[in-house]
Amino acid sequence: MPATVNGIVASAKGEPVSLRQVTVPDPGPGEVVVAVQACGVCHTDLHYRDGAINDDFPFLLGHEAAGLVDTVGDGVTNVAPGDYVILAWRAPCGVCRSCRRGRPWYCFDSANAAQPMTLDDGTKLSPALGIGAFAEKTLVAAGQAVKIDPAARPEAAGLIGCGIMAGFGAAVKNGGVGRGDSVAVIGCGGVGNAAIAASSVAGARMIIAVDIDDRKLDWAKGFGATHIVNSSGTDPVEAIRALTDGNGADVVIEAVGRPETYRQAFFARDLAGTLVQVGVPDPSMKIELDLIEVFGRGGALKSSWYGDCLPTRDFPMLIDLYLTGRLDLDGFVSETIGLDQVEEAFARMERGEVLRSVVVI
Repeated sequence: MPATVNGIVASAKGEPVSLRQVTVPDPGPGEVVVAVQACGVCHTDLHYRDGAINDDFPFLLGHEAAGLVDTVGDGVTNVAPGDYVILAWRAPCGVCRSCRRGRPWYCFDSANAAQPMTLDDGTKLSPALGIGAFAEKTLVAAGQAVKIDPAARPEAAGLIGCGIMAGFGAAVKNGGVGRGDSVAVIGCGGVGNAAIAASSVAGARMIIAVDIDDRKLDWAKGFGATHIVNSSGTDPVEAIRALTDGNGADVVIEAVGRPETYRQAFFARDLAGTLVQVGVPDPSMKIELDLIEVFGRGGALKSSWYGDCLPTRDFPMLIDLYLTGRLDLDGFVSETIGLDQVEEAFARMERGEVLRSVVVI
């Protein structure tokens, strides 16, 4: 039978979220219902609430989650009831032109559940990133449920589903950070610090953390930053060059999503260096660069789509790093909260007081 659960819904642009009753249907073919155990409060959820993603209100928020498979629909073979999973917002279809070219991490037709979840009056909900995990249960495509080692606690494991994977992949996969490289990360929130942690795991010799908040810079040192730059009173481009013999960093990761920080990242990299943008911009933002500079500085300008991840390959790998003590996922969990505290968590996130608030259900 369909389940009636509590969930966090954004009803209109910019309005506070509310705790509502949500109807979760029985899973259809290729679908699974997951009992959510923990879900991180990500900036993307705030973007949904504020109408910065699209205007398909009402939204069932939450997407950075771990939990237990509750029930499965016909034809599901990758997971079974009771399996411990992380939810992914990419589930490669296997047949689109990118998947056929052997690049499933760029899948252009990623799977989501076909059936809608609804409010108790029948209003269809738009689940954030096709997940909607600020709820006691949620309905997703089977491919979005990635089985992992149950030894990982859900408060930490769920963060891999978005922010950790995005930052880690931006450094290691998009940026190609390797042993001996110099790296600069502009913006030291959850995603930026994940990029710092990844760079440390990958063996970078120098990791420069840049932010305007000393608290975030302190966090960055804990994740492996070798140098910090408070850009509120210091030109970050000049500071990064000074630390790299006047050259700039081999890889610069922009984890803010603003034109001014993108320009800083562009000029803070060495000749033929790599810039990776993983910060999510407002749709109205524009960037202007002299074309001769783009040509003359060479290298690569990349945008990171979910860290070029393949969830079935990469989520278990990150869990292994966590369980062996090489990736401090617990350090990203600033606090645990209840479902009814999400709006307050958004405010703390905007004030820069937390890396991640995690809803525990």
